[in-house]
Amino acid sequence: MGAEQLVLAVSTVVVALRPHPETGRLTLWLPLVRRIREPYRGMWALPGEPLRPEDDLATSARRTLERTTGLAPHYLEQLYAFGAVDRSPAGSGEDRVVSVVYWAIIRADEDARAIDGENVEWFVADEAPHLAFDHDTVLAYALARLRAKMGYSAIAHAFLTDEFTLAELRQVYEAVLQRPLDPANFRRQVLASKRVVPTGRHLSGTAHRPPALYRLAVPIPSADPARVVAAGHPEQEELT
Repeated sequence: MGAEQLVLAVSTVVVALRPHPETGRLTLWLPLVRRIREPYRGMWALPGEPLRPEDDLATSARRTLERTTGLAPHYLEQLYAFGAVDRSPAGSGEDRVVSVVYWAIIRADEDARAIDGENVEWFVADEAPHLAFDHDTVLAYALARLRAKMGYSAIAHAFLTDEFTLAELRQVYEAVLQRPLDPANFRRQVLASKRVVPTGRHLSGTAHRPPALYRLAVPIPSADPARVVAAGHPEQEELT
């Protein structure tokens, strides 16, 4: 038996907001890939791949997103590295794998163009099936980090287009945090934070008084091919 090799891999937790199939309320969804070989053949796993010698980490994460959803990432951030010695099952013949995990956030306008790659299916994130390897732990960590960042960063805006209503922004918070927010308090706190500014335009096509459109005062860096910027935004008060 040959010596165990250490393999570096990149996995990507891709999240989008879609209606829940039962309640109709917006909730987090993510694509999973069904494994077609052992170990864990037939089980679902997070999309990913071994890091190629010619690629950097972000390039690998971008390719995983494109292969899984057909989309180029608008928001991509390095999340964490997972390297427990028992990540691969004993006796499987698998090398030890250290995974650098990214998360990618898909906006609503991007999600409409998404396609499903081979052996890919979307699931409600909090209702995902038991996953291969330690991917249950990875997913739980990713969701916890996302929800934590909602309270002190502008990451919620990564789900939105450049212009949005305050109601749309509140719906993002409610979907990710899984709890209702008082509209009046939310509006007051958002406007007091000074992190959104009015565009001077209004949403068209509404039956009643059209709501005002806002934009983020300091745009979130996009995940362009040259560089992927981690979300380093000033701390903001938690919205309740």
